[in-house]
Amino acid sequence: MIDVIAHNLAPIMFVSVMAMLLLGYPVAFTLAAGGLIFFVVGVELAALAPDQITLFWPLLQANPERVFGIMSNDTLLAIPFFTFMGIILERSRMAEDLLDTIGQLFGSVRGGLAYAAILVGALLAATTGVVAASVIAMGLISLPIMMRYGYNSRVATGTIAAAGTLAQVIPPSLVLIVMADQLGRSVGDMYVGAVYPGLLLVALYCVYVFIITIVRPEAAPALPKAARTLGGGVTSLIAALVAAATLYTIAYTFVFADLRYEVRLVWSAVVATLAVYGFSLANRHFGFGLLSRLAEQVIIVLIPPLALIFLVLGTIFLGIATPTEGGAMGATGALVLAFAKRRLDLSTLKQALDSTTKLSAFVMFILIGARVFGLTFYGVNGNIWVEELLLALPGGEYGFLIAVTILIFILGCFLDFFEIAFILVPLLAPVADKLGIDLVWFGIIIGLNLQASFLTPPFGFALFYLRSVAPPGPWPDAASGRTLPGIKTTEIYRGALPFIGIQILMIAIVIAYPPIVTHYKDEATAVDPGDVEFQLPPLGGSGGGLEGPPGGLQLPDLGMPPPGLGQPPDEGDSAEPAEAPAFDLSQPPSFD
Repeated sequence: MIDVIAHNLAPIMFVSVMAMLLLGYPVAFTLAAGGLIFFVVGVELAALAPDQITLFWPLLQANPERVFGIMSNDTLLAIPFFTFMGIILERSRMAEDLLDTIGQLFGSVRGGLAYAAILVGALLAATTGVVAASVIAMGLISLPIMMRYGYNSRVATGTIAAAGTLAQVIPPSLVLIVMADQLGRSVGDMYVGAVYPGLLLVALYCVYVFIITIVRPEAAPALPKAARTLGGGVTSLIAALVAAATLYTIAYTFVFADLRYEVRLVWSAVVATLAVYGFSLANRHFGFGLLSRLAEQVIIVLIPPLALIFLVLGTIFLGIATPTEGGAMGATGALVLAFAKRRLDLSTLKQALDSTTKLSAFVMFILIGARVFGLTFYGVNGNIWVEELLLALPGGEYGFLIAVTILIFILGCFLDFFEIAFILVPLLAPVADKLGIDLVWFGIIIGLNLQASFLTPPFGFALFYLRSVAPPGPWPDAASGRTLPGIKTTEIYRGALPFIGIQILMIAIVIAYPPIVTHYKDEATAVDPGDVEFQLPPLGGSGGGLEGPPGGLQLPDLGMPPPGLGQPPDEGDSAEPAEAPAFDLSQPPSFD
């Protein structure tokens, strides 16, 4: 029996720790305790299976260095920055302004409020990056309005929950930061690779709502005319957009023509945006009447978050800032926006700092526990066990990707994405790399899978967030004066099912068509080492200066090879080089 345990300690350790997590024990302490307990077991059993267990007591001294390695990881600094930015924006009620404005913009269209929830979810994802903030904000603001105007409860709740989970895959997602760290890849590459899948997922959500409005128009009606308080005026909004595009083109072509590409793009966009935004503010303040109320409100409400998105993601994609620097600028920008709206006070700042500190400490402790677990797991050759298990799957890389997708989808029903990212991803990444799978592509597939886990019953966190703010029983609607029915938990679960199907379809598209992610390689200008020619011709000869074709590096001709390289001088040389000392490499060095 002891021999069986010794030879199968890796799977026993993995299953035991996963079982403890499923029972609800704290993640960080479960990982660390499991690692230490099985370390003791492994050391005692090492004599029975020395080829499979390589643990010994002094190896414990490696743990402090591994912990210090986590604390000095610059990549993880982006997590508190983006968390702080998201919380400040949530406290400044930006979601409320966006939902109201975009709801008015699409109000005359069937399903307009659902489209607004999806687009606002995408905007919040690109600014906050926090699922809880997006789902709770839209649940509090948009869900009562949808129910008031006759939306089907399953359509409303499913749309809100799914739109909130976009924060998992649209940059600056915390999942992508953690994934990049665990896969050893650039956060910037992960962000660029996630752009097209994120936008395509938004489009698929909108297509689903459009189909609903065709098949069941009563499930997603348009806003009645009395509820569209901003009225019409789309024409002046289009005119303002055309004016902004014209200003951008003029600035890019003529004003900043002498600057390099990135600087031209940034300053041209800044000039065009500030001009349209300033004109809208002046139109409202002085009552010029040149813009409709709708166009004026859309510009004033949408430009600040879009500018913040560009400040964060645009600078990262253009290579101007690192993700950590982008997060710092985003946090500063969020403070400025909240202050400009007069919604920043000491209480809000304290709450944001408290929440950011708690989340950052939570992530750090899980990472420390994962490092302790990993030291023992690798010591019992658990990585080899996982590798052999997964490489034996039929179908090569696609068989591996399908199996991993199914595994993470199932575990995502019960475990938090941090647990999956810190435990499973380090075990799966070496196998993916050995199969020749691009790790950024692999990370996006896992990120989409983890996003689906937020919607999957029974433990989908987005469903829990929405359940916490949705009315469980009949509730009085002050605006209409009616008593509206409550929303059952089963309705929330059923409403999420179509969106889970859409996300599975999105995973299949990304697996079947890798360029949707791997286009990130085209963003950087790579230099082929084969195109760089280094010439080391004589340096001396006629002038002893740097001569030769452009781009070639030339050194002076010393008239002889360097001593000790085993090439004697030509017999015709007049100079007798000094005799190089002989070294016998088969003998130990001696010092005279």
